[in-house]
Amino acid sequence: MKAGAWAALAVIALLFGALLVLSKSTVWGWVLALLLLASFAMLYGRVERGWLRTACWLGLLILFALTLKLGEAPYRAIPAVSAKDPAVTEIVQVSQGKLTGVYNEDGSVEVYAGIPYAKPPVGELRWREPQEPESWEGVRACDTFAPMSMQQRNPAIVDSLTTIVAFHNFRYDPFKSFREPVSEDSLYLNIWKPAGEVKDAPVLFFIHGGSLQTGQPSYGEYNGESLAKQGVIVVNFGYRLNIFGYFASEELAAESPNGTTGNYGLLDQIAALRWVHENIAAFGGDADNITIAGESAGASSVGALCVSPLAKGLFRRAVAESSGITPVKPYHTFRAYDDALELGRKVLAEQGAANVQALRAIPAEKLLSSADPYNAMTVDGYAITEQPYLTYERGENNEEALLNGFNSHEADLFNFFLKVSTGNYDETLRAIFAGHTDEVEALYPAATDAEAKANVNTILSAAWFAYSHYDWSRCMTAQGKPVYEYCFTRANGGLSNNHGGEMPYVFGNLGTQPYNYAPEDWTLSERMQRYWVNFARTGDPNGEGLPYWPTYAESPGRPLKLDAKIEPVEDPYLKLYEIIDLRQREIRDGIE
Repeated sequence: MKAGAWAALAVIALLFGALLVLSKSTVWGWVLALLLLASFAMLYGRVERGWLRTACWLGLLILFALTLKLGEAPYRAIPAVSAKDPAVTEIVQVSQGKLTGVYNEDGSVEVYAGIPYAKPPVGELRWREPQEPESWEGVRACDTFAPMSMQQRNPAIVDSLTTIVAFHNFRYDPFKSFREPVSEDSLYLNIWKPAGEVKDAPVLFFIHGGSLQTGQPSYGEYNGESLAKQGVIVVNFGYRLNIFGYFASEELAAESPNGTTGNYGLLDQIAALRWVHENIAAFGGDADNITIAGESAGASSVGALCVSPLAKGLFRRAVAESSGITPVKPYHTFRAYDDALELGRKVLAEQGAANVQALRAIPAEKLLSSADPYNAMTVDGYAITEQPYLTYERGENNEEALLNGFNSHEADLFNFFLKVSTGNYDETLRAIFAGHTDEVEALYPAATDAEAKANVNTILSAAWFAYSHYDWSRCMTAQGKPVYEYCFTRANGGLSNNHGGEMPYVFGNLGTQPYNYAPEDWTLSERMQRYWVNFARTGDPNGEGLPYWPTYAESPGRPLKLDAKIEPVEDPYLKLYEIIDLRQREIRDGIE
């Protein structure tokens, strides 16, 4: 081979190596790639005709693509703990039978993963209310997480690039590479508890986010070990997502004994909460001291549980991070019932199905190809009986105390590819603020395209996320109930203070990416965990050695800034909230 050919082969090898890394290929993918390169080098040197050499290069590229496919990581259930051959817990008796969990590496926490709380919602149970789980004989080993709920999966290369660009937390080991399975059979929950004898421990029931379309409870940043070490029992779980969780149909409503449709994922959450209320004492938890918590769509779901008559009496307090549904017209994760039904009719036509029974026969993967988003709850008259703000006005919501808040750059990543300039600035804002757009532009003038983009990020962070917490805090305070509101502003090398950036602090999981954090971050995480634990235990986050967190009634419009320095600060969006209030009143009055 001549120097030029060697140089070309080196470039191709480097590019292919990068693809193997980004696709998280197994070690066999690397072995095949090396064999392919060696074989090509030997063969190419023996070929003299030009067209044969061209064929060799084309063959190399085709075989590289095949190697990527052959090197794909296998599907494998995620272990409940990172310890190799972990010790098994004592037997626990729950309503369905006996089970065991495993201990974490230092033996301080017991983890029980993959406990079924409902029958698999497959076949005839697709788009039906969750059914009671089946009992089992013998002792069930609960040592691996169940598959994540059905959802669209990006190619591994796309996920890797996202992790590198947004999270700065890319990790890869060709000897341990695997993919997490996806299934409609995903209604299982996971429990982290302090090791040993525990009695009447507070319970934190966490709902994962993901726009009601994606997400999984096995996500590393939701690991509950750190909180469990502080005396709290942490529970999370899978629930139906996207079209499987939020598809609505008149036909489904008619066949339901409760007349419900469109809220199957929410009904799963209620079923999981009911299971915990009935069984958590077996793990040492206090069924009368459950705090529901969630982030993003999980926080919207918390709001739904707070107004659902089906969840009354199943929990006491609520934690909501970066979303809520108390405005007259919530900005996301909520839609009108008629809109939900219309979307349901569209999917029947799109899938060529004559009725729901035909739709149930369609493979789950094909249903995920629907062009429309199924990412919103609705007023179905059963799980949610009216617009949430009406329930709050009457004081019939379920939570007795609230800890909630937002991050300082909530919308930035959502708007990453949004084109904004001075030319379309007015149009972009008018879609949200209608006749009040000029007032918003007066607050946030934009003389350049860069200013227009930055302003839209700020304005949408306030409208989509922060406003719901401002409104929720006012609702609860008007009822005389304690509210603790925060604003997470801490910048770091990871997700920073963007949407979801507070999660590793709350769960104490900075150690999964220590290179992204400074010593001040570890201190902040320790304090945030103590706030959350104290709130779950007593309804008041304050405690010895912590900066004082005033209630919203004590310090209205001044959330607690969570940063290297923790202190109440004025909410930066108060002037904008006044305009949003006006727009929400108009919507209530039917002025579009």
